[in-house]
Amino acid sequence: MVGVARRWCGKAAVSDLFTTPAALADKPNPAEPLAARMRPRSLEEVAGQQHILAPGKLLRRAIESDRFTSLIFYGPPGTGKTTLASVIARTTGSRFESLNGVESNVAEIRAKIDQARTWRDLRGETTILFIDEIHRFNKAQQDVLLPHIERGVVRFIGATTHNPYFHVNSPLVSRSQIFQLEPVPVDDVIGVLERALADVERGLGAYHVVADPAALRHLAEKSDGDVRKALSALELAVLTTPDDDGAVRLTLAVAEESIQRKAVVYDAHGDAHHDTISAFIKSIRGSDPDAALYWLAKMLHAGEDPRFISRRLVISASEDIGLADSNALRVAMDAHAAFEFIGMPEGRIPLAHATVYLATAPKSNTAYAALGRAMDDVENGRTLAVPVHLRTNTRKKIAAASGEPEESMRYLYAHDYEGAYIPQAYLPEGKIYYQPGDQGMEKRIRERLDFWRNSMGDGSSA
Repeated sequence: MVGVARRWCGKAAVSDLFTTPAALADKPNPAEPLAARMRPRSLEEVAGQQHILAPGKLLRRAIESDRFTSLIFYGPPGTGKTTLASVIARTTGSRFESLNGVESNVAEIRAKIDQARTWRDLRGETTILFIDEIHRFNKAQQDVLLPHIERGVVRFIGATTHNPYFHVNSPLVSRSQIFQLEPVPVDDVIGVLERALADVERGLGAYHVVADPAALRHLAEKSDGDVRKALSALELAVLTTPDDDGAVRLTLAVAEESIQRKAVVYDAHGDAHHDTISAFIKSIRGSDPDAALYWLAKMLHAGEDPRFISRRLVISASEDIGLADSNALRVAMDAHAAFEFIGMPEGRIPLAHATVYLATAPKSNTAYAALGRAMDDVENGRTLAVPVHLRTNTRKKIAAASGEPEESMRYLYAHDYEGAYIPQAYLPEGKIYYQPGDQGMEKRIRERLDFWRNSMGDGSSA
């Protein structure tokens, strides 16, 4: 594609009728961080994301054929959302203008759109308008984009760490293709680090680094799929390690110092929060104490409110263990009370105690399911009247005055009978909601309840 060339990434335009936009890659600025200098310039250099960028995948085809309108990328920090947007601009020969949802306003949006319209009308050039943290724009700001997207004034690419289906206005979502970016696999992160060490122009090739493979793997693993974090740690390690006979020796010890504590990707109000607590509860429900402990550890490490965790344990004790082991509810409540009493860091111990107890306890959701069936009848079925013999004495007198048979008003006091049980109707239609299982203590409940229910059906009902 031959056209009017310009400095890329929204910088001042420079006319050059004989140079393609892809050939105008800025020379790396030594003052920029390594992560910025090593930003990919082609799809082949993008690390990870093969689920959307492998040959034949929808996004790859749309980019290579230059057939897309609006895109929204979402995923954890450092997975390449901004990078991918800039690579798309290079690949399609488009101008690249960027805004940030935290800093930008409507006036800036309109200014970028006016510039895009000028380039389109006077020079036939396409502009990609990239908005980072699009979820930070309010509804009015997002709505400003809609008519210009529909008219093709700009091609919109948004990036967010939040699920756009919940945090971006539905009109904008409906006009965009949504692609989720995943944390970059460890081996792909190692590949980026190796390229950075070998690249003399953009990377650290001039330092002649001799890197221990274990050191690179440590950086990749501790970065938790965040390429930017891994490159920043690598740069710190290389620049602070003394030269040894013309080479910088990057050992595992140096790598451990440069990245230190792992920063777990976890947003207290975002997808990671909901996904992790979901995995935690489902691991308990699935009777896997090891998985449950891992997700508990992740939440505690990331700073989740332990009270939120203990509340979910209490819910799980009734929802998932229920009558198979009623002691589970007491353990969960005790863990909650213990945490309130001792606080962190020791408070994590009773949380672990309750987690393992619940995960290894017999499981039953029959009480919870029974309530669901009863509530469904209340909400959607005919409202049942209270049987006369169960009403208050005042209500019985009213019934007697209306001519109700005396026998129908007689309430049988269970404690007056052997075993504190006497067959008696408590629902006018004999509905059955609770169906006990055969796990743990509930097996004994089932036997007892079967005996009682059989007694109701033998003709001895009062």
